[in-house]
Amino acid sequence: MPEIVYEDNHLLVTVKPANTLTQGDDTGDICLLDMCKAYIKEKYQKPGEVYLGLVHRLDRPVGGLVAFARTSKAASRLSEQLRSHHMEREYLAVVEGGDLPDEAALHNWLEKDEATGNVRVVKPGKAGAQEAKLRFRVLARRDENNTALIHVRLQTGRKHQIRVQLANSGHPIVHDMRYGHGVRGENIALWGAVLRFDHPTKKDPMCFLSMPKGSAYQFYASEIQQFLAEQNSSL
Repeated sequence: MPEIVYEDNHLLVTVKPANTLTQGDDTGDICLLDMCKAYIKEKYQKPGEVYLGLVHRLDRPVGGLVAFARTSKAASRLSEQLRSHHMEREYLAVVEGGDLPDEAALHNWLEKDEATGNVRVVKPGKAGAQEAKLRFRVLARRDENNTALIHVRLQTGRKHQIRVQLANSGHPIVHDMRYGHGVRGENIALWGAVLRFDHPTKKDPMCFLSMPKGSAYQFYASEIQQFLAEQNSSL
């Protein structure tokens, strides 16, 4: 069963494990959406099909916070918050190379290769390409393994965006099998750690936090705990 961090009649917020699909695909592998539907069906003894609206996704290798809508009204309102960038999805990542600026913005144009599923950076304005923007700031660095812990804020939501833009900048995410130098059996060091939005009916601001899981984060345990405590104290 998934880790449930919040639920009411309109919302279900959970933590997606790394290497789990958010939504089913052609592989037929179990996905977070189906797991959560099964959870609701069993807990509330609901007959028939359970409604659960998918609002946003995380890449399969990436773990972290995901919000589902339990009503169509909630789904519509949360989707609008996502479109207007009022829903904020923030990530913690460990990247290769500690020689990053303390904070920076990345602005690229991305194109998907339909044959491989990979995404690449292309020239600005290329036909069919999508604009991608994010900002990051460095929370800590480790000279002993030449890595840095960064806090990433998305300004657009493109497929593989964080992974591709950081790799293009010369700082791929640690253990990224697709765009970096992955190690089989190790989870990618990218985690959806902060999720902010307004409750779809009550309008109250909501903020959810999740501690990243994976071996790359063990070098930054104290900094991550401090970061999450700061987010919590600002609520």
